[in-house]
Amino acid sequence: MSENTTRIAVLVGSLRAGSINRELAEVAAATAPESVHVEIVEGLAAVPFYNEDLDVEPLDPAVADLRAAIDAADAVLIVTPEYNGTMPAVVKNAIDWTSRPYGAGALKDKPVAAIGASLGRYAGKWSQDDARKSLGVAGGRVVESVEVGIATSELGERTVSQVPEIVEQVRGAVADLADAVGVAA
Repeated sequence: MSENTTRIAVLVGSLRAGSINRELAEVAAATAPESVHVEIVEGLAAVPFYNEDLDVEPLDPAVADLRAAIDAADAVLIVTPEYNGTMPAVVKNAIDWTSRPYGAGALKDKPVAAIGASLGRYAGKWSQDDARKSLGVAGGRVVESVEVGIATSELGERTVSQVPEIVEQVRGAVADLADAVGVAA
């Protein structure tokens, strides 16, 4: 990876192996523009729920790995389903851990965005809106132009990667997020 490469860390809000949101993240990694490296952050299931009593050295290894991955990235992309009208706990928990220490967390001033897929007819809009709100409060610089919502009920038997329009939307979202890296806050 060259020093001119933009690094985007992706947090996937579904822990299920066959998740459509996981596939969206994989499409983002596979179709990223040449100068962009997209890396899916693994291990979110092992991150304990945020507890200030646990936020001391030595950090839990899963927390340390999460913070290091976000710290090393130039931007962060959340790919999330919608659970009961909002983002899954795993997404909120990752945001909470990477927002600390207050005012100096790994998310501070980084371009951030949220996309996703959900069964509902609104294609996960509420979970994405809530993720954007939380990311902004946590210190990230929300890139509002990045919006991709997939209604999974409309996929039928197809996978995400079999729908050219979706692949192009995801590629465009990654490009827009990468472009935001060079823009001053």
